[in-house]
Amino acid sequence: MVNEAGGLGYDPGARHQLAQYAATGCLTGTFYASDADQTRAVLVLADLVEPDYLARVALYARRRGLMKDMPALLLVVLSRRDRALFERMFPQVIDSPRLLRTFVKLVRSGQAGRRSFGSAIKRAIRRWLAERSEVQLFHASVGGDPSLADIVAMVHPRPATDARRAFYGWLLGKPHDESLLPEEVRAYQRRLADPTQPLPRVPFEMTLGLDLSVDEWSELARRCSWQQLRMNLNTFLRHGVFGPVVP
Repeated sequence: MVNEAGGLGYDPGARHQLAQYAATGCLTGTFYASDADQTRAVLVLADLVEPDYLARVALYARRRGLMKDMPALLLVVLSRRDRALFERMFPQVIDSPRLLRTFVKLVRSGQAGRRSFGSAIKRAIRRWLAERSEVQLFHASVGGDPSLADIVAMVHPRPATDARRAFYGWLLGKPHDESLLPEEVRAYQRRLADPTQPLPRVPFEMTLGLDLSVDEWSELARRCSWQQLRMNLNTFLRHGVFGPVVP
């Protein structure tokens, strides 16, 4: 075979190549191949292996490889090759809101050979939503393209409780009973309406749009994760968390 550098290389077979892509590839451009080239290669290989092997590779890429885009892409391919196996694997591979958004985005893009959801995908997403509490979904509402609200609007989950019905109403901007919302959501709404209310314990990204005092910025810095702190050092510096800025 001819490798991406244009030289002769050894062909280890579709199963080996797919596993290698899944464990080391990030679907981004490299010196010899673009992101589109790598995506096309993965899709070709995913159609050459058995669905059972494809499912195991997707799970390994997520759990052991800690990949974020590759498992979702492989799962989209599995959804059109073996619907029953896809539904069994979905909750094991899609273990975070970010993975869910990536999966939905890949389906809608048509890159993996499908654009519509279909009944199996809708069922899997509805089950994913139903297995999480209102507070978990509130935290999952951070992020977009698509947002959690977009996903809920696409799959039309049926609320099993009045609290879930109220939460979906709040999420979609529809009439709802505010008294049934989780306290975190109500505290966030109170702060949006009145800047004198206490800083709510909500996802870090939600607080960035609030009008915060220096003390509240300092509290936020103490609360956030190491990764959030690292990425927002300049933001905290601008808001006086580390003391006055000396020119």
